[in-house]
Order: sequence, then C-alpha cells, then structure tokens
Amino acid sequence: MSPIDRRLFLRAGLVAAGGALVSACSQERATFVQPEGRQVRAAEAARRPGRVREFRLTAQQAQADLGGPTVRTWMYGDRLPGEPIRIKAGEVVRARLANRLPQETTVHWHGLALRNDADGVPGVTQPAVAPGGEWVYEFTAPHPGTYWFHPHHGTQLDRGLYAPLIVEDPAEPLDYDQEWVVVVDDWMDGVTGTPDDVLTELTSMAGMMGGQGGGGHEGHGSMPMRPAPTPAPSASARWPYMMMNAESDLLGGDAGDVRYPHFLVNGRVPAAPETYAAKPGTRLRIRLINAGGDTAFRVALGGHAMTVTHADGFPVEPAETDALLIGMGERYDVLVTLKDGVFPLVALAEGKRAVARALVRTSKSARAPRPDAWPVELDGRLAAYDRLTPAEAVRLPRKNPDRTITLNLTGTMAMYDWAINGRKYDPKVIEPIRSGERVRLSFVNRSLMWHPMHLHGHTFALAPGGLRKDTAIVLPGKTLNVDFDADNPGIWMMHCHNIYHAEAGMMSLLGYQA
Repeated sequence: MSPIDRRLFLRAGLVAAGGALVSACSQERATFVQPEGRQVRAAEAARRPGRVREFRLTAQQAQADLGGPTVRTWMYGDRLPGEPIRIKAGEVVRARLANRLPQETTVHWHGLALRNDADGVPGVTQPAVAPGGEWVYEFTAPHPGTYWFHPHHGTQLDRGLYAPLIVEDPAEPLDYDQEWVVVVDDWMDGVTGTPDDVLTELTSMAGMMGGQGGGGHEGHGSMPMRPAPTPAPSASARWPYMMMNAESDLLGGDAGDVRYPHFLVNGRVPAAPETYAAKPGTRLRIRLINAGGDTAFRVALGGHAMTVTHADGFPVEPAETDALLIGMGERYDVLVTLKDGVFPLVALAEGKRAVARALVRTSKSARAPRPDAWPVELDGRLAAYDRLTPAEAVRLPRKNPDRTITLNLTGTMAMYDWAINGRKYDPKVIEPIRSGERVRLSFVNRSLMWHPMHLHGHTFALAPGGLRKDTAIVLPGKTLNVDFDADNPGIWMMHCHNIYHAEAGMMSLLGYQA
C-alpha cells in the first residue's frame, strides 16, 4: 500500500469508526486536529524530512529459543527481540508492516515525537491492520536517542512483538568505543499461558491471588556477590497467573501482580545468557530498554559503576551510579569502562525475587559467575529522577503552565478497575489542548500501586528538576507533575505502561483543538 493509498485507507477507516471517535466535553471530534490534518502535515514538513529508509516488518507466529526453553509466540520476523531499526536523526522511516497474525495489530513507535498518523493507536490514529493485511508507516525521526517499537493492540506487547529503534546523532558528542543494546523483559507466553489468559484472570479474580518468585545462591566471580532472596510460595492452582507479596520499597509497596516463569535479557534466560565480548579498557555504551509487561527491573553491571548519559533518549548531565530502576517503557543509556574479567549484567525483577542476566567478557580464561549471582551494585547508589539533570541543550525554558490537566490514577487490585479520573478508557473522551501552550500533566496516584505513565508524541519535563522523559514512574499516594510544549498537533494517547493496567482501562487521550 503506497503512502497515498494508506492515507485514503486511514480516512476511510476513521469515517467507518463513526461515533466511536467523537469527543466528550460536548465537543465533536472534528473540532480537534485530525491525524491526517493540515497541521500534522505542516509539522512533519517542518522536521525537514531527509533520506527515506525502507524497512519491512512481518508480525507472525514463530518459535523462539529462550536459551533452552523453546516457545511458540508472536514476533517480528524470527528473532527475539526483533531486528533493530537503526537510522540517523532527520531520516525518514518507511516501514511496511505485514500482519501474519490471527488477530488485528498495529505498531507504536515508542518515545518518538513523530507525525500523528504514524503513531499506531487503533481507532485513534489508524484502523487496526487486519490479519493478512499490510500497512505503511512513514515518519521522520527528529531526535537522536534510544527508542523502541511494539504493538498497541490488546495484550500483544507481552508476547515477543518488540524491537529497538536507535536514532543515531550525526554529530554524536559522546566518546565511546562500542555499543550494546540491552532489552529486558518478563516472559510467560507459551510457557504457562498467554497474555490474554492473564488479563482474563486478573479481571475476573474477585480479590484472590497466589504468589511465587525466584531466587538463588551465592555466585562466583571477581566482584563481591551476595545471595538472592529465598523463593516465595508457589501460585495457587485457582489463580495460576497472579502473584502476591511482590513488594518493593523503591516502588512504594506492591511491585506487580503477574507471575512470570522467566525473565530475559535480549531474549535469553539466565542459565543461557547472551555474552558481550570486548577488550579490557573498552569504553562501552549500553542502551537499556524495558520491554516488560508488569515488571520494573533494577539493573547493575557487576564490578562496575555506570555513568548515565541519557534518559528516554534525551541527554542528561553525566551522573555516576551503581544501579538503575527501569519501569516498563523506560530507557537509559550508560557508559562503562570495562575491567578485565567476566561480569554479570543483572536485571533484578524488582520485588519479584528473580533475575535476568547477560555476561560481559573481557578475558577468555576468567570463570563466569553463576546464573543466580547477585552483584552488590544492585544495593548501591541508585540514579533516581531527582539525581538526574537534563543537559542544557534539552532543558525546557522556564515558563508557567498555560493549562494544567489533572489525571487521577485510580483503581484497586481487588476490583482490577484501573482508570484515569475514575473512568475507564473511552475514545470519545479527549482532553483539549492548544498548539503553543505549555501544558502541565498532574499525575495524582490515588491507588496503592505504582504506574509508569507514558505520553505519546512528546517528551515532557519532570517538575521541578526538568529531567526530560516520555515515560515516568508515579508512586502510590504521590503526585508527579510533568510539563511539555504543545508543538506536535494531533490526537495523542497517555496511559500506564503496565499492559494489564492499560487494557483494564488506565488510558486517555489528548487532542489539539483545530
């Protein structure tokens, strides 16, 4: 389908959606800038689109080898994670999606300030792509950074449908020798059930939960280790997908509610880790992406401190840390100077008492640490939001908000009634904003769980420090204020990036008034 055909199909699909796409607040959807509207086209032209790069994505059922366990799942192509897309800032991605799945699907390009009609939200920016159908996404990638892509349809994200999207800086200011993209994930698809099974159980449980976690013993290696915690009780036969007693002080209590049999780094279980080989003294850039459905990861590289250089693609003033807490959808870039030996990169499933891992090897003779090795760096300095400062070049100018939108995050685990302002997602409800405004989103977490909140099409600044992000953790009982400049017209989604919270209803829309 050519880009022109795609636009005609988009208009037809939105018209066919009819009444499902009208706005609340006594406003018709036509009063908002449409995904294919003149303002969207003008914003794309202002990005000065450069060279067009062609890509093809095939969403299909396939076998994935997790490093021993082999599962039937859904993937882009035949690898997990999918083949990365790598381009330069200013270039145009033209990605043709072929849907070979038994369900409809879309692709969302997470974190990019791209044109609205390429955002991949079914029923909002495009019709869903039917089984056997194709769709062409075409957009300029304006900002360098670490991004990723995944479906925005049902629980498909919690299968194997995800891959990195790396936008390189043509004038890269960082000094490093090599680069490693690391994707962490929680996994159950094809092992204990499917994500759809999980959502069905969570939304019908009536307050009863089981629990299970992972654990281990003291590992070997050239850096201090301590044992992982003792395993938690097994899940109940009645509620096989839920866990209880997953607790984390960092996350304000309840860490998550889905029991995963595996936790992965770059598609591999801890017993069969990916190994990154380099020479001692190598200055390595690691791009970290959390593609999980229900799990925050605390990540550390044994025997090393890390220097944080980017958060969600945008540069920060370099900050040394021992560990990072990464919520679902978040990304961090770090620099490390590698020592001589073999070291575990460990992603602790926060509060769930299990780890994922990979290895960094700079010595052929050194002995690898055991699969359950727990680097002491996991309990060291943590690069929290208030310890990170945006680089001066990406700091938003000081300005009072022209508009504040309060988003109460509501719901309980017992009822599984996750929502925004007490209302489950309704595509008829669109919060109005205007181009040129400084908009403040005030996320007020009135629930007992943490929520990684994501805004499409924009990067916001966390108050008061100004850290630039597009996905940020809101702790239970806390308020997080974030500001952004309304400079990318269209209709945009904001939602919790816990896929089960989102599918239960914790999603809403922003719309630029025409």
